[in-house]
Amino acid sequence: MLSTAFSHDTPNVCIKLSWCVPAGRSRALPKSVYPGGRKSGLMTVTIVGSQLGDEGKGGIVDVYGDAADIVVRYQGGDNAGHTVVDDGEEYKLSLVPSGAIRGKIGVLGNGCVVNPETLFEELDALRERGLDPDVRVAARAHVILPYHRVLDGIEEDAKSEEGDLEAATTGRGIGPTYEDKAGRRGVRVGDLLDPETLRARLDYVVPQKRALAEDVFSIETGEAFDTDSLFDQYRAIGERLAEEGMVVNAGEFLDDAIARGDNVMLEGAQGTSIDIDHGIYPYVTSSNPTAGGACTGTGLGPTTVGQGEIIGIVKAYLSRVGTGPLPTELAGVEGHTPDYEEGSGEQEEEELAHYIREEGGEYGTVTGRARRVGWLDMPMLRHATRASGFTGIVVNHLDTLAGLDELKVGHSYTLDGEELLSMPATTERWGDCEPNYRTFEGWADQDWAAIAEEGYEALPAETREYLEYVSDELDVPIYAVGIGPGREETIVRERPF
Repeated sequence: MLSTAFSHDTPNVCIKLSWCVPAGRSRALPKSVYPGGRKSGLMTVTIVGSQLGDEGKGGIVDVYGDAADIVVRYQGGDNAGHTVVDDGEEYKLSLVPSGAIRGKIGVLGNGCVVNPETLFEELDALRERGLDPDVRVAARAHVILPYHRVLDGIEEDAKSEEGDLEAATTGRGIGPTYEDKAGRRGVRVGDLLDPETLRARLDYVVPQKRALAEDVFSIETGEAFDTDSLFDQYRAIGERLAEEGMVVNAGEFLDDAIARGDNVMLEGAQGTSIDIDHGIYPYVTSSNPTAGGACTGTGLGPTTVGQGEIIGIVKAYLSRVGTGPLPTELAGVEGHTPDYEEGSGEQEEEELAHYIREEGGEYGTVTGRARRVGWLDMPMLRHATRASGFTGIVVNHLDTLAGLDELKVGHSYTLDGEELLSMPATTERWGDCEPNYRTFEGWADQDWAAIAEEGYEALPAETREYLEYVSDELDVPIYAVGIGPGREETIVRERPF
C-alpha cells in the first residue's frame, strides 16, 4: 500500500518509495511501480498539443508509432487535421488515427464524435492507396448527423454577427454534436447497430432540431431534418459497421490489450489552449485535448495513463486559426485578428508574418484558411505543461524559422504592472497581457536531412540554444526535434516505449 506525506510548509510532495517530485514538475510513476497491480514495463504514451493545435502531432504519432500496437484518438472529430509523410507519400487524415499509415490498429475512443461518412471515405481512400487500415470505433462515441453540420454553420454565422465570438469552426458539426451529448439527446455509435434504439433516439431529437432550424434560424429543412431519411441512412451505416466488426467497448478493448502486453498510444487532437476547460474560452474546441481527456475519452483510468509518458508537442513558433487575443502575434489576419485591417500593421512585422506563414505552410489542413502566426509563447507552454503533466516535449518546425536574423520568444507577460509566467484564467485578462520578449540569434538554412541523420549535436549552436531555453524553462526534457515534414527528418533523442 502506498503511504504519502503531504506538507503545506515544504515545496516537495514525497511518496515513500524513495523518490520525490519537486513542486511544479510532472513525473510519471516509475515503471516498476503500479498501484493497480499491472505488470511492470507496460505503458501508454499520450500525445498532447501544447498550444493552439497544428503542432505536428500526427507526424510524431507516426515517428513513435513503430513501437505502438494500438493508436487511439481520444477526443475531437473530423475537425482535426493530421498530415503524415511516409516515404515521400503525403497522407492527410482528419478522423482516422495517424497510426493507420504504419498498419497499427486504430481506435476512435468514446470521447470522439464520429462522422461515419468521413470515416468510410478515409478508409476507402487509404485502401485505394494500397493500405489495409484496421480501425475500431467506440460504441459510446457520439455520431455527427447531417443536422449537426447544418446548424454548425448557421450558429457560427450568428456568433460572428453578434460580435467577436466566432471560434473559426470547421463547420463539420463538432460543437453541436458535443452539445447534444451533454444535453443527453445524442445518438451513439452503438445505437446504429440497434434499429429500435436508433429510431427512438431520432424520434426524440429530430423534431427539436427541425423546430430550431425553422423557428429560430428561419431556414428550410430537408433530408437533414427528416426522421425517416436519417433512419434509413444510419441504419445502413450501422449494418456496415457491424459487418466489418468495427464497434468495440473501447475501455475494455484497450484494457485487455494492455493486460496482454500491447503498447497503446493515445492521440489528442487540437491543442491545450483550445481545450474547452483549460483554453481561451469561448475561442475553443468542444472537448478536452489535455491529458485528462485521454482518460475520459478512452475509458482507461488515470493510473494507467499516468503510468506512461505524456508528451507535449510544441511548434517552435505560434499559429492558430480563429478570432480572439494572441499576445505574441506578428501583424495579423483580416477577419480573425481583432481590429486588424490588411495593410495596417508595421511593415517589418507584416513581412515576418508572411515569411513564416509561407515557409511553414500555415494554412489549415481541413479549412485551407490562412493561420495567424506569432512568436513562441512561454506562458502558454508553462500552462500546458502543468495542465497535462508533460514528461517530455517534442519541438517541431525549427526549419521554418531558418533564415531569420533574430527570433523572439514571449518569456512572460505584464498585467497590471505585474509579471506573469503563466496564462491568466480568463481570456479577457489574457487579452490585456503585454508580452515580455527575449531575443535569440537566428540560424541559417541547412541541409536538414543531413542534420537529421547525424543527430542533435549537428544542429546549429543557435538552434540548440533556443531548444535548451525552452526545455529549461519547462523543466522537461526534449524527446525529439522536428526539422522537416518527413519521418526521417525528426531527430529522436528518447523513445518513450
